[in-house]
Amino acid sequence: MQELIGQHLDQITAFITVAEQGSFAAAARILGKDASVLSKRVTALEERLGIRLLERSTRRLALTEIGKRYCHRMKTLLHAMAEAEAEASTQSLEPRGTLRLALPLAFGRQWIAPILPDFLALYPQLNLDVTYADHYVDLLAENMDLAIRIGELPDSSLVARKLADHRRVVCATPAYLNRHGQPDRPEDLQNHNCLHFTHMVSYPHWRFQRGGEERSVRVSGNYQANDANSLIQAVLADQGLTVVSDWLVGPDLAEGRLVNALPGWQLEGEGAIYLVRPSNRFEAGKTKVFVDWLTGKMTPLPWGRQ
Repeated sequence: MQELIGQHLDQITAFITVAEQGSFAAAARILGKDASVLSKRVTALEERLGIRLLERSTRRLALTEIGKRYCHRMKTLLHAMAEAEAEASTQSLEPRGTLRLALPLAFGRQWIAPILPDFLALYPQLNLDVTYADHYVDLLAENMDLAIRIGELPDSSLVARKLADHRRVVCATPAYLNRHGQPDRPEDLQNHNCLHFTHMVSYPHWRFQRGGEERSVRVSGNYQANDANSLIQAVLADQGLTVVSDWLVGPDLAEGRLVNALPGWQLEGEGAIYLVRPSNRFEAGKTKVFVDWLTGKMTPLPWGRQ
């Protein structure tokens, strides 16, 4: 029975890797096997099941419809098996293995990357594999253990732990406001040089709320960019106002280099900062210690400590 299970797992692993990589050659590099060996394993799997999982041609490979469903189901099954092993690994005295993290680019660089060496020093048997990216990362499909997500979470099967509130502010320097005036309401921003982050969902509008009142203002300015940090540098040089997440400018606000130019109004796109993971039913020791450690590091919030 054990030998049969091992053989079937070899076939399934070969098929899933080929499906993910798009070719036998690429899958062979991943698995460290000859491409002909993987081809034989996939063929044996198809013959055992009595179905065609892959459409092969000289130019490309493509999953059949039943191949897509089978691949998804098998990946779910293999993840459950990994969870079972993770449950057993929690009995280990010291967490070990590789912890795979997906972090937002700017937030991860500013607040997580500097403290990760402290985590590695605490758990020398652990390895970290970190992906810094602003695109959505599918934890199950990309075999990630944990991710940080900012904003509002859609309904999903992921387990989420809130780390902090996420707020946005209209910020400017005191010198800029002294020269150009303090806005009292969102409409006043039309008379200001508003530096715009082009990845905002509402671009080119800034949307505000106060109580039950809502305002949407189309702003304009002489500088727009897809990188918030570059806009902050221009604001610090007294060039205008911008909308930015509080964690990006916490020290600047605390030390008076920047001020909230429109207090009392909330901006669209707030929410929270979450640590999410696929499941905590059989949470691996490596995952649990990181969740507890990072939660401690975020209490109190590092961008509010100044």
